[in-house]
Amino acid sequence: MIIVCQKLLKNTKINGITLYPFIFIKNPEDKKNRVLINHEKIHIRQQLELLIIFFYILYVAEYYYHFFKLKNPHLAYRAISFEREAYSMEHDLNYLKKRKFWAFRKYFN
Repeated sequence: MIIVCQKLLKNTKINGITLYPFIFIKNPEDKKNRVLINHEKIHIRQQLELLIIFFYILYVAEYYYHFFKLKNPHLAYRAISFEREAYSMEHDLNYLKKRKFWAFRKYFN
């Protein structure tokens, strides 16, 4: 995992994004934001489990499925199983130590 502060995120609502093996964050002080970093580390684990490319294929497919169903980009994003797992477990800083393989499956709608 490599944490990078990215000026490209400055004019977005995105605080962090993971593109294996990098975690891009908007603000340098977010390097100390343990919840945000944990959220992004969960995505790293998901990406590794799906051999990276399959993560992105499923992520985009799920986004568009929910977008066409919900007609709302934010709700579509929040409905993605990978995001549901990451948001629900981001405050548990020990989650990755006990997380089961492909745990995101239980978050599929």
